[in-house]
Amino acid sequence: MELIITTLFGMEALVSKEVKKLGYEVTEVADGRVTFLGDESAIARCNLWIRCGERILIKMGEKKVTTFDELFDFTKSLPWKNWIGKNDSFPVKGYSLKSKLFSVPGCQSVIKKAIVRSLEGAYHQSYFPESGVLYQVEFSLMKDVLTLMIDTSGQPLHKRGYRRNSNQAPLKETIAAAIVTLSRFRYDGVFADPFSGSGTIPIEAGLIAKNIAPGLNRDFSAMYFPQIPKKIWRDAKTEAKSLIRNDSKLKILASDIDPNAVALTTHNAKLSGTFDFMEISQKDVADFNPPYPEGTIVCNPPYGERLLDEEACRLLYKQMGQVFRKKLPGWSAFILTPEEKFEDYYGKFSDKKRKLYNGMIKCNLFQYFPNK
Repeated sequence: MELIITTLFGMEALVSKEVKKLGYEVTEVADGRVTFLGDESAIARCNLWIRCGERILIKMGEKKVTTFDELFDFTKSLPWKNWIGKNDSFPVKGYSLKSKLFSVPGCQSVIKKAIVRSLEGAYHQSYFPESGVLYQVEFSLMKDVLTLMIDTSGQPLHKRGYRRNSNQAPLKETIAAAIVTLSRFRYDGVFADPFSGSGTIPIEAGLIAKNIAPGLNRDFSAMYFPQIPKKIWRDAKTEAKSLIRNDSKLKILASDIDPNAVALTTHNAKLSGTFDFMEISQKDVADFNPPYPEGTIVCNPPYGERLLDEEACRLLYKQMGQVFRKKLPGWSAFILTPEEKFEDYYGKFSDKKRKLYNGMIKCNLFQYFPNK
């Protein structure tokens, strides 16, 4: 079947690599999604292993539609009975962008009615109690092209299960995993985040270094789909557990000026299984001076509501430049921020810059490599 992984903008290439690493054929990479071919085991394995994607969805069908009649007829023609039982729940949600059918509530209503009509013909009943298994139907209308899908993840994939508590402006686990992956840190080296917050970046680094599947300790909607045998999920989890590495020599330095953040990082690291890598401390970035000649810094420094004003941000970025460039010339630094003038305040142009979105916030990942 065709499966779709939705992504934040800028993450498509990373997710495509993840899918290929799992052994599946990618058929399309588009803005905000990666489409690939897989079977029932792919649903289980991708939900467990995808670090940088948001959801795994079953693609039911795709077609250009410009009227509600076309929307109804195409939706009704799809084999919904292959998934949705006579007692199951099938709410509809989605979005429409640059399409003639711009009313999302209108599209939801028509799609729901069409699915009901399809199931009426399949089950010869007119009433559906919707008290059984949840099959969340999702639709996207982009430039009049309709895609209909069934969500297999339930909670989005960034909900790993280890972050029971977070600070005021937490970074999504999926984007944290992305910037950690892009840093290409050494699994036997030193990794640091001097703005650890609730610990998301250092924890994602630890999960990658230990090869812990990010979804290993949570449930997914498709675990309750009768079409996917329980054995597939058991086998996928057994495989994931067997692949955990316990021999990594990675050292993670996680620090923050806020004592509450230090406590959060400690708590969440213990829940995630990465605490054994961590050296966690309360420290101002001005005092960040680890006794190692080389390493990798990955951080998302405070901005916006996490600081009092723009002037405080500018002073912080200037301070970061002084510490990272002068005290740690052998280190690389990967800094995610929405501040377009970051390089001016930091005092050096980045060696590389990559656009990423933290939710709806446009950010840049400024990449600095060691001084030669």
